[in-house]
Amino acid sequence: MDLHPLIRDSFTRLADSLEQQAPELWDQPSLCAGWRVRDVVAHVTMPARLTDEQFGAELAAVGGDFQRLSDTIAVRDGELPVAEHLTNLRSPQLAEWEPPGGGAIGALNHAVVHGLDVTNAVGLPRACTDEAAHVILASLTAGGVAARFDIDLSNLRLQADDIDWSSGSGRDVIAPAADIISLACHRTLRDGRTLN
Repeated sequence: MDLHPLIRDSFTRLADSLEQQAPELWDQPSLCAGWRVRDVVAHVTMPARLTDEQFGAELAAVGGDFQRLSDTIAVRDGELPVAEHLTNLRSPQLAEWEPPGGGAIGALNHAVVHGLDVTNAVGLPRACTDEAAHVILASLTAGGVAARFDIDLSNLRLQADDIDWSSGSGRDVIAPAADIISLACHRTLRDGRTLN
C-alpha cells in the first residue's frame, strides 16, 4: 500500500484546518510538553526547510543530540510567519520525506501523531482520515510500537468509538481514534487522561 497519499493528505488537512483559525491559536500549548502549536508545526515541517546537509550540520552543532536539536529548531523556527508554516505543511518535499530507517509508515506516523499533538490540544477535529487513523492504530498496537513511547498496552482493550477499530484485551479504553493514538504515544490529553 502506497502511504504517501495519506501522508500528503494528513499534512494538507492540518494546514487547511489551521488556516481557518485565529492567529492566537498558534501560541497555544500543544500536547508536546513545552511546545506551542507553532513549535510542533516547525518540528514536523523540518524536512520542508532543511536539506540533508543542513540537517547534518545542525545535528553536528549539538553533538549529535537529536532531542536537543528538535527542541532548538522547534522553538527557533516556530517563530516563522504563519503563512510560511502553512506553505511548509503543503510542500511536496514534506509529503515525500521519510525518516531514516522509518520508511513511509514512519512518515505517516510523524504526520498523524504530531497533527494530533496540535488538534487534540486545541479542541479541533483530527486532520487525518479514517483510513490514516486505522493505519496508525494498527502500527502502534502491532509489534510493540507503543512500547517505544514507554506505553504498555498488554492489559488494555483499546476501542475507537468513531471508527470500526479495536485491539487487545483487558481493561477497556473506549475513546475517539484521535485520543487513542495520542494516548498510545504517551501524551496527556487536555482533560488529563493518560494510559499510565
